[in-house]
Amino acid sequence: MEASFPTTTLSVGGLQFTALEGSRSSARDRRRPLVLCLHGFPDHHRTWRLQIPALEEAGFRVVAPLLRGYEPSSQPIDDDYHTIRMVEDVLGFIEYLGCLRVHLVGHDWGAVIGYQVAARAPERLSSLTTMAVPHPKRLASVAALRLLPRQLRNSWYMFFFQLRLLSDVALRRNDFALVDKLWRDWSPGFTPPAEEMRLLKRTFRQPGVAAAALGYYRDMFDPITRAAATSRALMRAPVSVPTLALTGADDGCLDTRLFDLMRNEDFPHGLSVQRIAGAGHFLHQERPDEVNRRLVDFLRRHEPGDVGCD
Repeated sequence: MEASFPTTTLSVGGLQFTALEGSRSSARDRRRPLVLCLHGFPDHHRTWRLQIPALEEAGFRVVAPLLRGYEPSSQPIDDDYHTIRMVEDVLGFIEYLGCLRVHLVGHDWGAVIGYQVAARAPERLSSLTTMAVPHPKRLASVAALRLLPRQLRNSWYMFFFQLRLLSDVALRRNDFALVDKLWRDWSPGFTPPAEEMRLLKRTFRQPGVAAAALGYYRDMFDPITRAAATSRALMRAPVSVPTLALTGADDGCLDTRLFDLMRNEDFPHGLSVQRIAGAGHFLHQERPDEVNRRLVDFLRRHEPGDVGCD
């Protein structure tokens, strides 16, 4: 059965973003510390359905928006999906929600965006939690090169998505069978609920969503624009907020050993890398109790003295 959550609309930069909220919506509960959760690919905001109740029970308010492009109302006219634009969106979310600071949690692309938000505006975050994607600064090291052959094989889809038209057709083919394949490959042995996959594919069937999702990967390889240069600079900058990085030990997308390359000096306010046994790329859905326990413990240790939300 589909678990339902209240929704709200975040209006930022002329775009409209649908977001899931927790069930508590009174004025008093809106003063709770806010956890802003960002999804990845191929996914949507319901990926956080197993975290929202646990975070609420622990005393937090939760908002989980659809990212830019994942619904017609948030698709920009210029089709700009450079990560700097999603950073701007997130800062807009924080402003729209009336907050000085939030706890930011991101999975996959949400993690990529989270690292950049923390580099761009650390004063707006109480903490950062990333899942399944390591910080990229050290990925050009000699140690990373030793893992390169396996990781290049795992990352075939990024290069395939550069083939315009062909990959667009392939993504939609056979009721988005490629989405099913990526979930199988990235989280071996995990079978997501059939109803959740139906709802996920319903998101991808909306006009423009599949093209927007591929746009993230295409703009990632953009070599020339100012937006691309700004995004790359942020990815090399220090992350000046307390950071928890979670990785599934059996991740079939990004080799879990890449997290061993992360360095404390890139995280001057603290870094904790934690590996979840028996989990792959979608670790927060595969091992929700374990992930929730670690997440809540981390957030409680970094609660601001002033919640900072209206």
